[in-house]
Amino acid sequence: MSPISTYDFLNRKRRGQSLDPEAIADFIAAYLRGDVADYQMTAFLMAVAIHGMTKDELAALAQSMTGSGEQWKLRDRFDFIGDKHSTGGVGDKVSIVLTPWVAACGVKVAMLSGRGLGHTGGTLDKLDAIPGFQARLSREEIERCVDTVGCAIATSTEGIAPADRRMYSLRDVTGTVESIPLITASIMSKKLAMGASALVLDVKTGSGAFMRELDRSRELARSLINAASGSGTRTEALITNMDRPLGIAAGNANEIVESFETLRGKGPHDLYEVTKAQALRLLVLSGRYDATSADVALENAIASGAAIDKAKAWVAAQGGDPSVVDDPSRFVKPSRVLEVRAPRSGFVSAIDTYRAGMLAVDMGAGRRRAEDTIDFAAGIMFDRNAGDAVTAGDVVARVEIGARGDAGRAFDRELLDCITFADAPPPAMPLVVEHLT
Repeated sequence: MSPISTYDFLNRKRRGQSLDPEAIADFIAAYLRGDVADYQMTAFLMAVAIHGMTKDELAALAQSMTGSGEQWKLRDRFDFIGDKHSTGGVGDKVSIVLTPWVAACGVKVAMLSGRGLGHTGGTLDKLDAIPGFQARLSREEIERCVDTVGCAIATSTEGIAPADRRMYSLRDVTGTVESIPLITASIMSKKLAMGASALVLDVKTGSGAFMRELDRSRELARSLINAASGSGTRTEALITNMDRPLGIAAGNANEIVESFETLRGKGPHDLYEVTKAQALRLLVLSGRYDATSADVALENAIASGAAIDKAKAWVAAQGGDPSVVDDPSRFVKPSRVLEVRAPRSGFVSAIDTYRAGMLAVDMGAGRRRAEDTIDFAAGIMFDRNAGDAVTAGDVVARVEIGARGDAGRAFDRELLDCITFADAPPPAMPLVVEHLT
């Protein structure tokens, strides 16, 4: 098929017509060469945001963006290596728990992760709270870490999906960030470049999720799976509940402490169950387990101490101080703690998770802008969550003020405004809403 001009390419998409995969690949390649200008790419992004993309178009876009840089294909280096990605939420520390837990079961796992922006915390920001931990690893260092301890979490290198970085900078200023096809291509270009054997996606839904409505979360999950078509990375998705904070801790250092407690079998039930559901799928996808044996292996890894021992080895392998795994007092401490008490007896009926997450950002636990710095000591502890019974005066949350906390703000009163109380508990919602393959 002869190539089409950029003008015809853009006109077709503007009219809502489908594009051939070859034409999409040529367009992305021309953009990287400088033959397509930023204003032309912006026109394409806006047309996609308005008209969407077919399954074939989406797979072509994601894989063309993947092909714009390094392609590691770690599945060719290891007999099996798993990957996991979350769309983010408040208190979402699943990757930190899952990584050593899966490795302790003999299945290798590696992730290229990101930093937080807005109300969703970033895995790398949380890991930075561990003294000495190195997240910026080369491909060779990641492979060495996986060879040594069976797992690694690192930041994406400059060579991974350079087209995505350039396109995202345009999306950020043109109102096209929330387009599901563009979100999908951005996420999957980096995941497919790493080239794991299998990828489990954790797509959040609810008030603290990027996609709040279940239908939109389901649409994103299917879009992400479709984008992996033909890539060689087997991909599944779990839609999980983010109508409430996950676990007790929301912040950075406090989430690391809770992650290690969960690997000892002493963490919050919801965090344990959501992480276990995803870890189980990676074990099954490895071909070494079925669902029953994977469940047993995961429970045994906790009970035997293998999971927490693997966490120590992993932290040390990435330059961190493994003593913090057993001694949380070594983490930076908040300058003060404000208690939030229930004004009445009854039940916690709802938590506005988005507002609570943004409050944590204002305290220094997250970023509004990419250049903002993180206060590792700042955060929130949700002692009661949606559905829990309370008596008037009970502590329902603790606000942990870090070194940069604004002494003039009543963060405790603001957090109380995010919590709704009622005479009856809210309808129960499952932690894992759906499993899509």
